[in-house]
Amino acid sequence: MMASADLREELNCSICLNIYTDPVTLTCGHNFCLLCIGNVLDTQQESGVYTCPECRAESQDRPALQRNTTLCNIVERLQSAQPGQPVQPVKEVTGIPCTYCLHASVPAAKTCLHCEASLCGTHLKVHSKSAEHILIEPTHSPRNRKCSVHNEILKYYCTEDCTCICVSCSLAGSHKGHHFDTLNHANKKKKEKLIQILAELNLQKENAEKRNQHLEKHMAIVKGKAAGLRKLVTKEILDIKKHLELLEKSVLNEISRQEDLILLDCSHLMQKEEKRMNELSKKISHTTELLKTPDPLNVLQEKQSLRNGFCDAPKKEGEKDLDIPGIAQVFQMNLAVLIQDLKKRHNIIMVSKTLLDVKITTDIFLDENTASNLVSVSKCLQSTYAVCYSQSRPDTPMRFQYYPQVLSNRVITFGRHYWEVETSKDGWIIGMAYPSIDRKGRLSYDHSYSGKIESFVGDCKSWRLRAYRNNYSVLSDRMVSTLNCRPSCQRLGIYLDYELGLLSFYEMGDSITHLHTFNATFTEPLLAAICVWDQGRVRIIGSINDLNICQV
Repeated sequence: MMASADLREELNCSICLNIYTDPVTLTCGHNFCLLCIGNVLDTQQESGVYTCPECRAESQDRPALQRNTTLCNIVERLQSAQPGQPVQPVKEVTGIPCTYCLHASVPAAKTCLHCEASLCGTHLKVHSKSAEHILIEPTHSPRNRKCSVHNEILKYYCTEDCTCICVSCSLAGSHKGHHFDTLNHANKKKKEKLIQILAELNLQKENAEKRNQHLEKHMAIVKGKAAGLRKLVTKEILDIKKHLELLEKSVLNEISRQEDLILLDCSHLMQKEEKRMNELSKKISHTTELLKTPDPLNVLQEKQSLRNGFCDAPKKEGEKDLDIPGIAQVFQMNLAVLIQDLKKRHNIIMVSKTLLDVKITTDIFLDENTASNLVSVSKCLQSTYAVCYSQSRPDTPMRFQYYPQVLSNRVITFGRHYWEVETSKDGWIIGMAYPSIDRKGRLSYDHSYSGKIESFVGDCKSWRLRAYRNNYSVLSDRMVSTLNCRPSCQRLGIYLDYELGLLSFYEMGDSITHLHTFNATFTEPLLAAICVWDQGRVRIIGSINDLNICQV
């Protein structure tokens, strides 16, 4: 049995590792299956060099295959002596198969760049170990690892042409004189760049995800605000329709009332005229009969009929008509009330529309480090009022020395913002200013007013609204302009659009009144600025949700 097993191993083809089928012999003396060696020689045809899979003997011409009759007979006798020998099933290979295992699909362990063949573990044991036979991980395309010009293995990387080259390319080819690097070193440097690119891509992806999340939140906020505004507009339109219907009903009722009164009066007059017409008809008939009487005595004795021949004419009464001026007056009075209400509603809707996608600024707090010693700042940092005595704060470059004012700590550099303040009736200035505003200079004088605080006028780094002596005025660009409206409400709204350069002030009373809008080009960040004197007081309060306009 041992001898038979040893003999069987000697009769195995080194390519397919099975018993020879139609064995043939190469010139070097090694035997192979006819089909196995034929396939190997076919794969070597492109390289122009043929090698023996066993001894790696080379020849420029395709070797002639001689049938080994003796070996063929031995194989036939062995197979006839073991007729029940089962045929081994061919296993499927999911990776790259061995080039030499033709009758059994065996996965390759390495690929030889010199032979351009993939080898399994068994064929790898008998493979040549010379330096020119470079082994790499299994690949379907070993020719991609060779130079297409010199058919040599690619070993270097030309940094000028950004391509892989062989030794001949670097010495005598088109890349001669170029700077080149080894593949491993070039690979290391490229991977370092790829790591940087990957980090940048991951950062961009992270920023894109954050931006997407921000947009989703913004969309949800806008949808909520739009729904609230839709509800508001629908409610206002329904109220307007209701008022119009009431006005229509009121005027039509007045017309109907006057019509009924006039028609009733006319009906009474018509009854009187009909009664008179009946009496006249009777007298006409009696008088006609007298005229037909031939006896003079009868005619002359009819004294009563002659005396009562005529009926007393009724007193003239003027015919009443519809009081159109009165109806018009009722209509105009009710319409004026409705128009006033519509204006109020229109202002509410338009301001709500303006503030629909405004960023509500609720984190505006006063910076006590900027507060003058003539003003007091509350502990919550959202209220300030004038004082008659110095606060004894340390003098710093940030603090106002002469102006009784304070700045916010909230720096605005972009976007649209809205907030509100509650004020005293008089003695305050509110608005926006650059951080570079003069904090140590003395007050300017406006000769239209007396005193220092009252005479403060605008500078080139602030835009403000002032309430003084029951008048509004605006201050900017070293100018003061009086507005054609008087303070009627102590709650004001402030709207800022940094990019468009708009700063607007509103009175937030029963109706929303636009006071003034500055148009400017902002070149620095902006801070809220508040100035108070005498009994002046300003308190920063809530956002749009406190307007009682709409809950959006």
